[in-house]
Amino acid sequence: MTAFDEMRGMNGQVRPGYRQLADWLAGVPRALLEERRREAEFLFRRIGITFAVYGDAESTERLIPFDIVPRIIAHEEWTQLSKGLEQRVRALNLYIQDVYSKREAMRAGIVPEELIFQNPVFRPEMNGQRVPHDIWVHIAGIDVVRVDPETFYVLEDNARTPSGVSYMLENREIMIRLFPELFATHRVAPVENYPDELLATLKSVAPLTSAAEPTAVLLTPGLFNSAYYEHSFLADKLGIELVEGRDLFIENNIVFMRTTEGPQRVDVIYRRVDDDFLDPLAFRPDSALGVPGLLGAYRAGNVTLANAVGTGVADDKAVYSYMPDIIRFFLGEEPILKNVPTWRCREPESLAYVLEHLEELVVKETHGSGGYGMLIGPKACKEEIETFRAKLKHDPTTFIAQPTLALSTAPCLVEEGIAPRHVDLRPYVLQGKTGVRIVPGGLTRVALQAGSLVVNSSQGGGTKDTWVLGA
Repeated sequence: MTAFDEMRGMNGQVRPGYRQLADWLAGVPRALLEERRREAEFLFRRIGITFAVYGDAESTERLIPFDIVPRIIAHEEWTQLSKGLEQRVRALNLYIQDVYSKREAMRAGIVPEELIFQNPVFRPEMNGQRVPHDIWVHIAGIDVVRVDPETFYVLEDNARTPSGVSYMLENREIMIRLFPELFATHRVAPVENYPDELLATLKSVAPLTSAAEPTAVLLTPGLFNSAYYEHSFLADKLGIELVEGRDLFIENNIVFMRTTEGPQRVDVIYRRVDDDFLDPLAFRPDSALGVPGLLGAYRAGNVTLANAVGTGVADDKAVYSYMPDIIRFFLGEEPILKNVPTWRCREPESLAYVLEHLEELVVKETHGSGGYGMLIGPKACKEEIETFRAKLKHDPTTFIAQPTLALSTAPCLVEEGIAPRHVDLRPYVLQGKTGVRIVPGGLTRVALQAGSLVVNSSQGGGTKDTWVLGA
């Protein structure tokens, strides 16, 4: 299985968007690249941009490896990709709204009812609930991969609390600092305006009862959360308060923030706390991370939560397999971006096929994330395959399977020099009252180990800057 080389194409010839970079790489001394790589690592350490690995006995905080060679996406490629992303997020929003209201997709047989009602992240509390401006997914992270010059596949929809955007912003800042000469020779679309776009999106969805200038806050689980750096970073960039549950209280179904000048009303909460922990009166009673009474204020229409409660019903990996039909049903359009062919192990015929071809397939838990709970058949040993076979036979409903895609590669600086490594891309799609906004690019994640297809940071993957070239 040959992977598409984004720099050298299918025939080994450097593709147009990469020509200047390829020439520069051919002429730059290896020692200079190594020096810049060390400088980038020093800057990341000084900034303190780390993530936590739960259950890691050796280290609770890690620096995500950063590759200094940018990934380049041509203007025409990005134009097509962004159209597909907008289409997909519009359909996701309409699907979630339908799940908690008329359930027309279920009645029409588009999505089986058990995938809704037996879904552990389905929130019956949201049945019949209108959300401000009918927008459920304000921030989406859509993971995409490519397999040839024209074809992008959606690998996963993240409609709850997608993370990683701080790395997109910091990667760009450090690249501008380290390689001004490269930016001088490329027309790179900016990503620095993402915080402004996000703040505008959040304010646009404030409740109708809010003040002319709504107050937004970022709700974090606190210092010990794996993504706390990102929460702090984004609150600072947005110019809003970073709060924990104890900083907020509810009075007469209105959310207030404790300040040194007295209570201040809160209109929009960009929450990085999962549904289960948002309100101990409505969800998990043992949660110390949420705000007692928050769901009541939300259901009364006095505060906007971004993303809305219950959006997890759309980023289930089993529901993912129905997305092409969901797009056709709600938008009356053909999907612009492809889905990876998917076997739903809950279906007897699909399960039989998967069990027979485990060595060839990627098997994922429907609610798994971070690269955990998955089997990559071609890379697995016999013992791992048999372990998964037993899991599938015991409870097939919680798994899906997909063919092993030959993810495209981008040039990276590794021990042996410049070499191709497999990559994916997470663009961030914002949806507000005035429409959809997409900052050009996103977070490119890279599998730094030769031959590896796992790009997740928790599994040894790294990141790199993503350059969308101007027209």
